[in-house]
Amino acid sequence: MAIPVLIIGKSGSGKSTSLMHCQTDDWNLIRVLKKPLPFKGKINGWSTDDYQTIMKCMFQSQAKGIVIDDAGYLITNQFMRGHSNAGSGNAVFGFYNTIADNFWNLIQFIQNKVQDDKIIYVLMHEETDENGATKAKTIGKLLDEKVCVEGMFTIVLHCVIDNDEHRFMTQTENGAVSKSPVGMFEDRSIPNDLAFVDRTIREYYELEAIKYSDIQEEK
Repeated sequence: MAIPVLIIGKSGSGKSTSLMHCQTDDWNLIRVLKKPLPFKGKINGWSTDDYQTIMKCMFQSQAKGIVIDDAGYLITNQFMRGHSNAGSGNAVFGFYNTIADNFWNLIQFIQNKVQDDKIIYVLMHEETDENGATKAKTIGKLLDEKVCVEGMFTIVLHCVIDNDEHRFMTQTENGAVSKSPVGMFEDRSIPNDLAFVDRTIREYYELEAIKYSDIQEEK
């Protein structure tokens, strides 16, 4: 099975910027939204919000590290296209069930169908609920009752800004969901660098190393 990794954060918190050192043939980027990268350079891949196309791309890709950027818009786009025609009563619940099923099936596909040596990074915006808990942003309680997004991942990293520096949190702090296996990361706060994260995960699970354009070690 491939390893899915969830990365959540506010807009501008550094989710996409963390890909800066992933500009090699060992990486592909799936853009759910058609927007440019926040740095100079290029990462080969595709732009689509179609679930079947995304699954096909992940399976057929030769890259070992694959990023689904703005993955939350898979949910949002499907909702915006269909909510006005969803009807009422049971039809509404059926509509939300379909949205939840599609996202759940995507993660199941990553875990059960994508090749073992691949790591799939799912980048999503965050939201804070009425109890102060920060989690991946979806479209409301009905969907959250169907799918606990964070529960489908062993590794969840939270993008934060600490003293004007972008960082990843590896364990839960201040109500924001973050988690990682025991001993994977030495520190609770690590560099906002997906190449660093990928290398660490591969070493932990004894996966084959891949190429990075320029890994910057934390000093």
